[in-house]
Amino acid sequence: MVRTQIYLTESEQQALRALSRRTGRTQSELIREAVDRLIAQSERTDRLALLRQARGMWQGREDLPDFAALRRELDHSASGPE
Repeated sequence: MVRTQIYLTESEQQALRALSRRTGRTQSELIREAVDRLIAQSERTDRLALLRQARGMWQGREDLPDFAALRRELDHSASGPE
């Protein structure tokens, strides 16, 4: 682990100290958990933004195969010999 110093407001410090006593977890554990949650939330948001940007990117393309027909063919071949 890497040691980091942060500044908290007095009310943040008091709330963190109370939460630490109530849960039996150290303040450092609680801060690391909060940072992990923030990072995970940011990654989900970034992924969602990328998916939204990609929405419809193949719309109107004439050079793509008929995906419904390909799917039917694959489903038919996966069902085995008749």
